[in-house]
Amino acid sequence: MKLGIISSYDDEGFELAKRHGLSFIELCYNVGKDCNEIYNSIDEINERIKKYGIEMGSIGRWGSDKIDKQGNIIEEELQNSYVLIDVCEAVGCNVFNTGVNYVKELSKFANVSCAIEFLGKLIDYAKPKGVRIATYNCDWNNFIHTPEYWSLIHGHLKDLGIKYDPTHCINCGSGDYLGEMKDWGSRFYHVHIKGTINIFGDHVDDPPAGLDMINWGAFMGILYSCGYDGTLSIEPHSRTWRGELAEPGISYTIKHISQFIFK
Repeated sequence: MKLGIISSYDDEGFELAKRHGLSFIELCYNVGKDCNEIYNSIDEINERIKKYGIEMGSIGRWGSDKIDKQGNIIEEELQNSYVLIDVCEAVGCNVFNTGVNYVKELSKFANVSCAIEFLGKLIDYAKPKGVRIATYNCDWNNFIHTPEYWSLIHGHLKDLGIKYDPTHCINCGSGDYLGEMKDWGSRFYHVHIKGTINIFGDHVDDPPAGLDMINWGAFMGILYSCGYDGTLSIEPHSRTWRGELAEPGISYTIKHISQFIFK
């Protein structure tokens, strides 16, 4: 497995990963960002990849609407996804993460059908380019984050993967992240490393992995049992571990997770 971090694609982002001895950076190119801007930066990104020896582990787009109220695919956002998939191909990144919004004006069946149509288009576009599509298990404008919908959508789209983060299961789902991993770990294409503390349903903070409530040993053990050999991406997300605590928090996460990486 490879350990990396969510970061920017400028020199500062690559320097952060290099400073901590990480293998890759992950880009979260979320709603509101102009995808043509990063497309026009492909040459600069490739220069930094070569300069720093840091790969691009995944690229994702969170939060944007993909389906309108009538159940139609929003063409502009489909094209944005295509552009980011093109960027993935150009910079040697083989995973694109995305989600699909739930339209309350439509039935559950219609929402599932729309998601399958949209994600199927991405898979068909990305596959010849050597890029795999994964849905993120966060509920930010995305309803495909529980086993119920994985069974329906991933059960139909055999080439669709999952970007997994256990904190979302704890903070917004059933809390049974180990059970989700046992059942669905074979479909994981990308994994986030982020701690969390949630007490009786009250979210406290997202501290570095190892200073939180997640059983990271069991977490990694299940990844091995599922044959996962992909990317582990550190997500600095804490309200506390910022400023002077930011880099010590990253270092602590690296030290804690690295003890479980044997290949």
